[in-house]
Amino acid sequence: MPPTKQARARQAITLKGSTNLVTEFFKYAVNSILFQRGVYPADDFHMVKKYGQTVLVTQDLALENYLERILTQVNKWLLTGSITQIVLAIISKDSRKTMERWVFDINLVEQPADASVPAPVKPESEIQEEIRNILKQIVMSVTFLPVINEPTVFNILAYTSESADVPADEWVDTDPLAIEASKSQQVKLRNFSTDVHRIEAMVAYRYDG
Repeated sequence: MPPTKQARARQAITLKGSTNLVTEFFKYAVNSILFQRGVYPADDFHMVKKYGQTVLVTQDLALENYLERILTQVNKWLLTGSITQIVLAIISKDSRKTMERWVFDINLVEQPADASVPAPVKPESEIQEEIRNILKQIVMSVTFLPVINEPTVFNILAYTSESADVPADEWVDTDPLAIEASKSQQVKLRNFSTDVHRIEAMVAYRYDG
């Protein structure tokens, strides 16, 4: 019996550790997108050191609290395996048209069929390098995404399983905020994975040309 308990404890720690790492990534990715795409003024952000590089984080208390509430729930869904996708939609404040959709697909890493053979452990340095590459792509997005010359707002969508526990007072069923297919261009971004989760990223943007 003791070996079984030990194996279960290790699995739980691995899942929790991966969940916290993925949640933290979403925090910095969302902040970076909001800064780079000008959704909030540049003065609202300050620089912090993370993943061996400088990243920007909001100083706006209302936004910080809003993101904290969202990410706390995302963390819970990750732990139960009931979330499959997160979307950050940037929307025109005046026309309410969706200008960009930053999509993060969440998948579980397939484990070996033979439970007696442990899966190779992915070094943390490799995970951080993959995260750095995604964040660098977000920074570089200003070179390939159309300039947005109008005020914008944002919304965060979470795609969950039917069995997910969804707090009714904070999350509601909503429009997918999609961009019409005839006016949508897509750019696939890099991905990263832990021993438990794999995150694949892409951005779709409105192109009226």
